[in-house]
Amino acid sequence: MSPDPDPYGSPDARRRLFAEAAREERPDLALLCLLIAAEADPALGEAGVDAAQIELDRLAGLLPYVPARRPAAAPEGGAVRPLDAGPLRWARNLADLLGDRCGYRGSPADYRRLESSLLHEVLRRRRGLPILLSVVWMEVARRAGAPVYGVALPGHFVVGFGDPYGEHVLADPFDGGRPLTDEDARTLVAGATGAPPTAEMLSPADPLEIVLRVLNNIRAWAAARPERSDVQLWALDLSLLLPSHPARLRYERAELLVQRGDFPHGAAELEEYADVLEPVDPATARAVRQRAMAARAMLN
Repeated sequence: MSPDPDPYGSPDARRRLFAEAAREERPDLALLCLLIAAEADPALGEAGVDAAQIELDRLAGLLPYVPARRPAAAPEGGAVRPLDAGPLRWARNLADLLGDRCGYRGSPADYRRLESSLLHEVLRRRRGLPILLSVVWMEVARRAGAPVYGVALPGHFVVGFGDPYGEHVLADPFDGGRPLTDEDARTLVAGATGAPPTAEMLSPADPLEIVLRVLNNIRAWAAARPERSDVQLWALDLSLLLPSHPARLRYERAELLVQRGDFPHGAAELEEYADVLEPVDPATARAVRQRAMAARAMLN
């Protein structure tokens, strides 16, 4: 009897696994990121995915345990009690292990590499974008029992430890896990938006929101390199498999197909997108249909 085929061995199988994982009640962030990586590197296979998960387990096993602490009673007079040491100790332990001992961090040059958005490569190179380094921090911390969550600040993803709506500590994995003060967070957001952070920006990021943001980064990387439109296309395909995604991605995919010379499929998808737009924006729907007609005319 021949061995079972590698479940990551074909695009159809990988995308089926991705769609199924994205619809789990509690999506596995590491698995979803590794399935993205398998699209970029089909040779990764089941063995490579398993090896990456094992490495995250190994790193978690190196972390010292931080026991949960009972909240201290508020002093008389209503004075604010000091930060519980638990979140700060977790943040320091992660920074010591991953940032100092293992050398995980980022640099401006990492923004120019596709590998910086692929989890298995980030684990190998110990370099990556803020969001992928944050995925490593979160997955290692979660396996060790830490109260950890992602924080999708505009332009710079970070991690939080503790209660996001109470006592917590933010840390920046891109800078080796440096703890962030409230002023640091305000500076990061102001640099990206020109405005102070909102409560929503500081709330925990949903795993699927993180996955979509990873795919957005890959799309942006590929869009700046027309010769890598194949990467942009598979990143769009995976984005559209998520249970919730911006409708405009359908238009982007249709336009990309036209740019790649696949005029029949691009025109058909433009027409489908126009049908979706028609009830809410007839004028834009007409413009999209005209674009579809122009694409079909290029066949002649």
